[in-house]
Amino acid sequence: MSQLQALLNDSLIRTKHVENAAIININERKVCASTIGFYVPPENAINLIYSFYNNLMQVRREGLYFKQKHYKCVRADEYSIYLKNPDGGLIAVKTNAFILIATYKVGMYPSVCVEAVEKLADYFRDKGS
Repeated sequence: MSQLQALLNDSLIRTKHVENAAIININERKVCASTIGFYVPPENAINLIYSFYNNLMQVRREGLYFKQKHYKCVRADEYSIYLKNPDGGLIAVKTNAFILIATYKVGMYPSVCVEAVEKLADYFRDKGS
C-alpha cells in the first residue's frame, strides 16, 4: 500500500462516512492513489480537473456525471465541488497539486465526509501540495 493510499484510508475511510476516495495529480492528469477497489476512469479524472479550471458555472447549473451517474451540484467554488444524487454524493476538493475526491452513500453523513476531505486538503495545502 502506498503512502498516499494509507493516508486516504487513515484520514477518510476510517471516518465510516466516506465510501471511496482517490487523489488526482493535476499536472499528470491521472489518479495517483485510490482506496482499494475504487477505479476512477481517466476521462472522469480529466473532467474533474476541467471542472475546477474552466467549467464551474456549468457544474453549478447542470451538475456533473461521474462514473456514469449524474450528480446535482450543492456547492461549487474554486476549491470545492459538492455533489449529490439519490444514492449518495461526491466531494471534490482542489489543492495546488491534487484534487481529492470522496464518495459517500445513503446512511453516511455528508457533513462528516466533507469535513474529512477538507481537513485532508488543508494538510496537503500546509505542505505546499
